[in-house]
Amino acid sequence: MELNMFKKAGLILFSSIVFFSCKQGEVTCTPSTEAINYPSSDSLAQVLNWPEDLDITGFSGPDLTPSPACMAVAATGEVFVGVDMMGSLGKEMNKGFIKRLVDCNHDGIMDSYTEFAQVDNPRGILAIGNEVFVLHTTFSPETGKAFNMDLVVFEDKDKDGVADGPAKVLIKNLSNSKYLAERGTDHATNGIQMGIDGWIYIAVGDFGFHNATDSDGKQLTMLGGGVLRVRPDGTEMEVYTHGLRNIYDVAIDPFMNIYTRGNTNDGGGWNIRFIHQIQSGEYGYPVLFKHFTEEILPALVDVGGGSGTGSLYMNDNRWPEKYNNVPMMADWGRSYLYFHRLTENKASFIQDEEEFIQLPQITDVDVDGAGAMYLSAWDGAGYSGSPDKGYVVRVLPKNFIYEPFPDPQDLYWTASLVDLLKAGNAKTRLSAQYELIKRGKGADKVWQMAQDSSLPLEVRATAIFTFAQLAGDGGIDRLVSLTEDPQVQEFALRVLSDRLGTLEKVPTEPFVNALKSDSDRVKAAAIIGLGRLGKKEVANDLLEIPVPNSFTAPEMGAEGPHARPNAEIVVPHLAVKALVKLDAVDACVSALGTDQRDMALWAMRYMHSPKVVDGMIKAYENTEDDVFKDKIIHTLARIYHQEAPYDTSWWWSTRPDTHGPYYKTVEWDYTPVIRSFLREEWEKSSEDEKELYAELNSKFRLAIDDFGTVEITAPKEDMPTVDLEKIKNKKGQIGEASIEDIMIALKSIKGDPEKGKEIFKTQACFTCHSVSSSEVMKGPFMGQIGSIMNREQIAESILKPNASISQGFSTVQIQTKGGDNYVGFVTQESATDLTIRNIAGIATQLKKSDIAERKELETSMMPSGLVNALSYEEMASLVAYLEQQK
Repeated sequence: MELNMFKKAGLILFSSIVFFSCKQGEVTCTPSTEAINYPSSDSLAQVLNWPEDLDITGFSGPDLTPSPACMAVAATGEVFVGVDMMGSLGKEMNKGFIKRLVDCNHDGIMDSYTEFAQVDNPRGILAIGNEVFVLHTTFSPETGKAFNMDLVVFEDKDKDGVADGPAKVLIKNLSNSKYLAERGTDHATNGIQMGIDGWIYIAVGDFGFHNATDSDGKQLTMLGGGVLRVRPDGTEMEVYTHGLRNIYDVAIDPFMNIYTRGNTNDGGGWNIRFIHQIQSGEYGYPVLFKHFTEEILPALVDVGGGSGTGSLYMNDNRWPEKYNNVPMMADWGRSYLYFHRLTENKASFIQDEEEFIQLPQITDVDVDGAGAMYLSAWDGAGYSGSPDKGYVVRVLPKNFIYEPFPDPQDLYWTASLVDLLKAGNAKTRLSAQYELIKRGKGADKVWQMAQDSSLPLEVRATAIFTFAQLAGDGGIDRLVSLTEDPQVQEFALRVLSDRLGTLEKVPTEPFVNALKSDSDRVKAAAIIGLGRLGKKEVANDLLEIPVPNSFTAPEMGAEGPHARPNAEIVVPHLAVKALVKLDAVDACVSALGTDQRDMALWAMRYMHSPKVVDGMIKAYENTEDDVFKDKIIHTLARIYHQEAPYDTSWWWSTRPDTHGPYYKTVEWDYTPVIRSFLREEWEKSSEDEKELYAELNSKFRLAIDDFGTVEITAPKEDMPTVDLEKIKNKKGQIGEASIEDIMIALKSIKGDPEKGKEIFKTQACFTCHSVSSSEVMKGPFMGQIGSIMNREQIAESILKPNASISQGFSTVQIQTKGGDNYVGFVTQESATDLTIRNIAGIATQLKKSDIAERKELETSMMPSGLVNALSYEEMASLVAYLEQQK
């Protein structure tokens, strides 16, 4: 008995030593009783109409966290704020850092802070364990200009709130050096989140990247935006999805569904699209999402103008049910945190968007392990940041009982960590998993949870993903056995094919068998897995998946349905991606003589292979089926060109050519073969049949002169000459007043939108601006300005045009090799040409090869004083009219 007591006392002493060693070095935290009164919560609540069942309080102001571009909250409650006083368009270095804010007694009042690390343009933060992952811009010390973007990790082992030395680089060169230096980070790489599968997911803007290099030296290049992922040690980097514009973050649910709130811009505005990201999916921006919509996975909804920023999948059973299990998506332009209620729809979802919390230019959202939510607000800090604007607020349901979350690193017993995987919130489960995997212990206990059908599905999913990471190769057989359990079959298939380094030992049979499942989600997981396993013998199984009736190209010149759920297209789309990944050329060629020929032809659209071309020509010559012949002709035209290699020396601008199917075309080895074949068939055809070749020439931009083209009617140009100097020199109330007096007046004068519409014309606003996508695209599009700027911002942009230059609103100066100079807005741009429209509304088309120099000016082309002749009421009416444009 005495011996047992001695053992117990020794164990307690040992545990205390371990606990003390983990704690030593931490900053002593003295609770503060002085609540932050910035922002004024009472006044904001009245103005912003916050939900009455929430307590929203100020946590930090601009004195500590100005211009907060991103934010992350550790499970234990520390708030890491990425301060960026360069903003999206700034160019100076040493203007960014990460602040660590601590509320040591968890009463909602920030008690202490430290400057955790200095980084420029922090765009994504992930805090887990004693590590803080950061995605940020790097600058050249020699030139002082932006160089590229890196994903790095800082450690704080002594937990003193300051990073322990320099960061370790996990991925370098994650953006476009040329355009980072010229434009800033407004289309660069952004938010980072970790999934329960252990991968870090990265939101890549449409700058894309060239030769991004991970810790193993692996290099990738991506034209355009998408989602990239990497292991926490910086290895195994791979593209997850592609074809997005300007996403800022990802939200990840407990079942590894990923959501983004990105936007589009084709000269007709910045439409927000809420998208379910499915691994290997192609979303088509900018070359497929309008005219080749049959080839993409569509967004779930287009909600109109806006600017998506930070996001979070809220999974916390301590919160009210109505706010739980929803992706929460911040929109900087709309100044709202939204959530999307999701209903499962085969392998994807349908959604309903709802307003949640209004906050001026909200940038990010996160929760801690105890359930406290934090939101960061840009609050008018401008496009280049400000030292005087921006703050963080804390959000809790009323009467919420806050119970501090224990640090998983302080839990000595593995069993205690495993128990945390059963928690009712995602933050706790992820934190416990991360610590278990770092220790490399608990696989057998976690396996018991994975098998336990009485546990909630999200807990079993967590256990499966955790076990797979702990067991590695040794867990394959047990995971294969779970593919026979319908409840978790999807997750078992996913983890079996998740890590490329273990695939040699994974059998294909469970995946092939799953293709017969009644669940589209299981089929999707199986198809993605088969593509990753890399075994070509499964190609025939994939080819048996039918092509749905919705695989239909839009009419010539028409915009297809790129933001409308199409659940039946998901499985065949993924099958095509898997066939291409397998390079299943022989199987596809063989299938041209079978009932699977439609699926084979779809896959062949992405196979620039001599065998494919020869196979299609032979199939064409051996059939009398005119419909089949037509499909072969279209497929050959589709692969006539291929996309030029991307070296980041160019970018498609904020008004890209969306014609498709490629942005910058180049010929390949078999282009002459296709051209000869098409010419021969054109020569044989009747006059009526030759119309097909004119359509092919137009749609696929073959540039075969003999074929002719199909004319598509463009909007009518109506640009009367206007003397802007005469207008701006007139003096009325606005011309005589200070901007402060005008803003005060606008608060009390609502204005008449109908009168504002007439003023928009009489003040010649239409010279540079369109308000309808059916009009000729001129300068900055005003058809959505009310969803991007509030009333005050609209007025400021009119009165002080140089203060509010955003993406797509900048003035460009071009000098040609012949010595001509042009200043204006770029209203259209392709890989070879662009159109620039000057202040008088005159459009000039230029060949890019003739341009000697092109630069964006820091001043607006719009002159100040254009509304000087207006009265306060007229100005209010103009603002009211623009405010309605959403």
